[in-house]
Amino acid sequence: MTAPETGTPVAGAEALRDRALASLTTARARTTLLTSCVEDPDLTAQHSPLMSPLVWDLAHIGNQEELWLLRAVGGLEAMRPEIDGLYDAFEHPRSERPSLPLLPPGEARHYAAEVRKRALDLLETADFHGTRLTEAGFAFGMIAQHEQQHDETMLITHQLRTGPPVLTAPDPGPAPAFTGPAEVLVPGGPFTMGTSTEPWALDNERPAHSREVAPFWIDTAPVTNAAYLAFIEDGGYDTERWWTPEGWAHVQKHSLTAPLFWHRDGGGQWLRRRFGVTEAVPPDEPVLHVCWYEADAYARWAGRRLPTEAEWEKAARHDPATGRSRRYPWGDADPSPEHANLGQRHLGPAPAGSYPAGESPLGVRQLIGDVWEWTASDLTPYPGFTAFPYKEYSQVFFGPEYKVLRGGSFAVDPVACRGTFRNWDYPVRRQIFSGFRTARPETA
Repeated sequence: MTAPETGTPVAGAEALRDRALASLTTARARTTLLTSCVEDPDLTAQHSPLMSPLVWDLAHIGNQEELWLLRAVGGLEAMRPEIDGLYDAFEHPRSERPSLPLLPPGEARHYAAEVRKRALDLLETADFHGTRLTEAGFAFGMIAQHEQQHDETMLITHQLRTGPPVLTAPDPGPAPAFTGPAEVLVPGGPFTMGTSTEPWALDNERPAHSREVAPFWIDTAPVTNAAYLAFIEDGGYDTERWWTPEGWAHVQKHSLTAPLFWHRDGGGQWLRRRFGVTEAVPPDEPVLHVCWYEADAYARWAGRRLPTEAEWEKAARHDPATGRSRRYPWGDADPSPEHANLGQRHLGPAPAGSYPAGESPLGVRQLIGDVWEWTASDLTPYPGFTAFPYKEYSQVFFGPEYKVLRGGSFAVDPVACRGTFRNWDYPVRRQIFSGFRTARPETA
């Protein structure tokens, strides 16, 4: 039997109020940065059919905050009920959103600001008991996470946008060359997966349950650009046997030859475009902007495989000394800059093997931050799953169409990143900040 899951103790009302205020304020500052660094034509343009115009995200953030904080929690009268349909993500696919009568930038800013003002007034007197939506400030945490998730989406749009750079941030900087083992053995046996105690955990992370995992080896750090380049130069994109049938068909149809945003210069050097800057591909960074099919093919070429979602979480949370599951690889403390590359503090991943303070008890590094990591698993509900507070957050995505990503990227804020946090996307997606690490059975 594994030890009981350890989660965040529920804080007092004032501490919860302070946490909610800080989380909402941090998210809004980032939203403002991402929508104020370009002129209005860039806000209303669609930079890729895969993404919404930035102005849609801005008003959608305000609309979700109005729906769940002002109306659902506060019981207040609707401010702009006529726009609910425009900003319903399930009513209008992204490719159609530029044709909708969206709020113009100035009006969208005003609407989001007015909603926030009323939400903060509500927070001052909020009761953190009584209903599941208000317990431990869940609704406020959900909205902070929602805004940060859209901030990451908007950052992806900035990466897809052409033109001169408009975002700046210091690079992580060089790190001492990692000289530890290339892989770590994760012991077999049961562990506690998911959570029932993390106050702001979302429905797909719940409930905590015991999961049995056979012993396996996992990469100490994410796969690097240099390692992935070896796959390319060995004819990885030209060799059908490394790919699933669906993956090979996708490669052929779209003529894939390298990660998204990579290209060769006239001398054969590999370059990449990053937020409007063209630069040499850094060999020691985790590879970025690869789809699930590419990650899976690389793993096959390397004689390995992608870890399952359960394997990934055990490597990230299991403490063999105590048998319990931690909140994060390093322990139960919230992330700090010493632990992980999060929160758009940088505009790219740190060198592989960075953040020794953030490694797991088994010695696995960078499980949180830097790049989202593809796993072998489809998105499925945990035993005892209950949709909350609406089925469109998770339930409608369950099935084999979506693959699970874990760990968060440099673009993820700590409020939306935990050892239990689950992300998912289609296996063809490459514009997201996705990388991977590989695994193998103990006996392989």
